[in-house]
Amino acid sequence: MILDLREHLFSVLVVSASEKFNSSIAEFIPKSRFTPVTYADNIAAAKRVLIDNSFDIVIVNSPLPDENGIDLAIDLCADTNTGVLLFSRSDIYEIIVDKVMPYGVLTLSKPASSKLVLQSVNILCSVRQKMKRIEKKTVSIEEKMKEIRIVNRAKWLLIDELKMSEEDAHKYIEKQAMDNCETKRAVSERIIRNYG
Repeated sequence: MILDLREHLFSVLVVSASEKFNSSIAEFIPKSRFTPVTYADNIAAAKRVLIDNSFDIVIVNSPLPDENGIDLAIDLCADTNTGVLLFSRSDIYEIIVDKVMPYGVLTLSKPASSKLVLQSVNILCSVRQKMKRIEKKTVSIEEKMKEIRIVNRAKWLLIDELKMSEEDAHKYIEKQAMDNCETKRAVSERIIRNYG
């Protein structure tokens, strides 16, 4: 199986007011694996960026000037398939973990070792890869279900309008698709336009 290089690139949003943190986190998100990398220095700026963009990974350095970042982390995990890494002060780490863990937010206590940060980023990448495969399967299943509904609607139109049996309507759609080198969906859409 050949994998597309783009499947191994991850978009990242770093939400942090600390230039020192941003510089150190940049070591763990090289452009060869992470692109684009966007920075926001407060929650309001992050929310503006998130209106028009989705990210594979969001890294939140809590607290931030306008909020602590916990609600953003929870919302992203609850409403999207984004992987979230939340950095918390060590004195409140246990409280934060108890609050965010049920939503799937990965949390590290500050200061965190380089090895632990790298492992956490790699875990988020692995989980995000799995989510991308699930998303593709979901889209494929949804498309197949839509096709089935269209074909069934066309069959019922043939039954109602041309008094065919269900089996004959099914065979008619299949034969038209083979004879015209079309998909059953294309044939069904034409039947729906003609008789619907």
